[in-house]
Amino acid sequence: MSILTLNNIGHSYGDFDVFSGINATIPNDGKVGLVGPNGIGKTTLLRILIGGEESTAGKVITSRETRIGYLQQQALDAFSDQQHGVHEEMLTVFAEVRGQEAEIAMLQEQMATEYSEALMTKYSAASEAFEMGGGYDYEVRIATVLDGLGFARDDWHTPIHHLSGGQKTRALLARLLLEEPDLLILDEPTNHLDVDAIQWLEGALRTWDGALLIVSHDRYFLDKVVTHIWEMSRLGIEEYRGNYSAYTVQRHERWERRSAEFEAIREKFFKELDYVKRNIARDSTTNMAKGRLKRLIREVRVVEQGGLQALQSKTWSKVMDEIEISGAKWNVADVESAIKSLNNPIVRPPELKMNLDSKVRSGETVLRTTEMDIGYEDKTLFMTEPITLQRQEVAALIGPNGTGKTTFLRTLMSTIEPRSGKMTPGHNLRIGYFAQAHDGLNHENTVLDELIEHKHMLLGPARNHLARYLFRGDDVYKPIHMLSGGERGRLALAILALEGANFLLLDEPTNHLDIPAQEVLQSVLEAFDGTILMVSHDRYLIDKLATQIWSLDHGVMHVYEGTYARYLNRDTKEVSPVVQKKVERKNENRGQQQDERKQRNEERKRARKIEELEANIVKLEEKLVQVSDDLQVASDAQDLNEITRLGELYAQVQSEVEGAMEAWTAAAAA
Repeated sequence: MSILTLNNIGHSYGDFDVFSGINATIPNDGKVGLVGPNGIGKTTLLRILIGGEESTAGKVITSRETRIGYLQQQALDAFSDQQHGVHEEMLTVFAEVRGQEAEIAMLQEQMATEYSEALMTKYSAASEAFEMGGGYDYEVRIATVLDGLGFARDDWHTPIHHLSGGQKTRALLARLLLEEPDLLILDEPTNHLDVDAIQWLEGALRTWDGALLIVSHDRYFLDKVVTHIWEMSRLGIEEYRGNYSAYTVQRHERWERRSAEFEAIREKFFKELDYVKRNIARDSTTNMAKGRLKRLIREVRVVEQGGLQALQSKTWSKVMDEIEISGAKWNVADVESAIKSLNNPIVRPPELKMNLDSKVRSGETVLRTTEMDIGYEDKTLFMTEPITLQRQEVAALIGPNGTGKTTFLRTLMSTIEPRSGKMTPGHNLRIGYFAQAHDGLNHENTVLDELIEHKHMLLGPARNHLARYLFRGDDVYKPIHMLSGGERGRLALAILALEGANFLLLDEPTNHLDIPAQEVLQSVLEAFDGTILMVSHDRYLIDKLATQIWSLDHGVMHVYEGTYARYLNRDTKEVSPVVQKKVERKNENRGQQQDERKQRNEERKRARKIEELEANIVKLEEKLVQVSDDLQVASDAQDLNEITRLGELYAQVQSEVEGAMEAWTAAAAA
């Protein structure tokens, strides 16, 4: 059953169609990744789905009482009370459960001084509702989510208005995960998370009971979480089964199949045209040739006007009836010209046409170091293990933000000296550096001026080179300070391609690039005949390229030979004893926290059991008093049968009281 259906959704600004003809459904447990080039309207579509923006065409249909949660890229105004602390904001999710908790506490106070059957019934019902609503574990759930998303315990009580934009977005994500909506829509959920938090989120979303719709440039994340991919273009959405890697294979196969179908149709057109040419002037076949020419004109017009939709259609006659035959008076030459000018209607996203060629071959050993102390005069950032990097290897430097990875790259470029240790660069080494912040760009220059400043070129070749990086027409005259992050990244790549480097130092090269651009960059780096060291959080790129992993952990950079998959599956014996001890201590602390939570839960359950036992004892003692009074009445009346029955009942209740007292004593002593 579908939780959400998109029926011919379109959106326009004046005469400009952002997108149109979007038809898709999300099943109740569907996990969908939405991909497409930057600017295609993905965020706009998400806002339409949540009712934050009106579509100009079509309709969004949701199942009754569907709860939708939405994580926007920036959550600056997502909280109604900015004075709340992070933990206090999470508690608002459980307002109903906490109300039940307060009611139970109030009932317990009442039962301590006055007891009645009605009060006991009300208490039991409240306790059952509290337990069913997760009352005994909501604090544990809050702690699990906040810990998982990287909130230090010291930050739990920080007021929302004191948080950074990224922290607010993480807080909103935490609240959404605790709210458990039927459909969770996430727009770039990994933007403000470190690797540990992303891995935790992947695990949480893999076991998510509801439906998911995720927009993300993190291909590795999509691989781990989603089971369907929606590829968005101006003409609609194409659906693919499987994760991101499965989508790339299926997409290529679909493109190839449709291209073959298109070429087969063109071939059919030419055969029909050949028949018409040979028979149009013959008395015996003229009428048949004219009829086939008329049909051929219709079919050509279908492909001209219908494009991809027409090609996908299996019912030619139905489509042809909807196409205006403006070429009905074409002659044979017109038809032939039209067939030759038909373009393949397969829609592929615009691609970078970049290439990276090293002008000079480096020596076989590109870099060799001893143990090094990386940092500044008065501060050590981290120590490194000895490094040996050979030609055509790809090393990936990974680790938390703020640990000094960019400083390490500058050390390799001799901009900063290591505090200790020795570094020996290889023979004929030409280094090309891609800075994460693109701080080498002059923001007052235009795109064209910046390129020519780095390498003198005539205007024609310079513009042709920039066009390969999607700077076309007047785009080359844009001032750099007006460019988006993705555009600055493309310009930096365009400049890097002109340097002829044989050792690339890449600092977050895929930041701000959309997925099509990431795919092109990946293919270019795969074909590069030099050596690469990249600092990156793009685990998909690392997984595809890396031959060494340099991992920063607890102030030490460890060197692991092999792929990223091998690094993830490494034996803990590979970790140094010092680091292993720290990891064990961290795990021990985590285990201690879990034990403490378990102990608190057990204490709550024990307290509840004691309270129930006490209430039962009170009830039994009152019954014993009542039976004793009834027995006295029967004795006064000398009713032997009633005396016998009440005597047996008294003994039974007395036994129950003793049993309840023993149970209470055992529970209290536990």
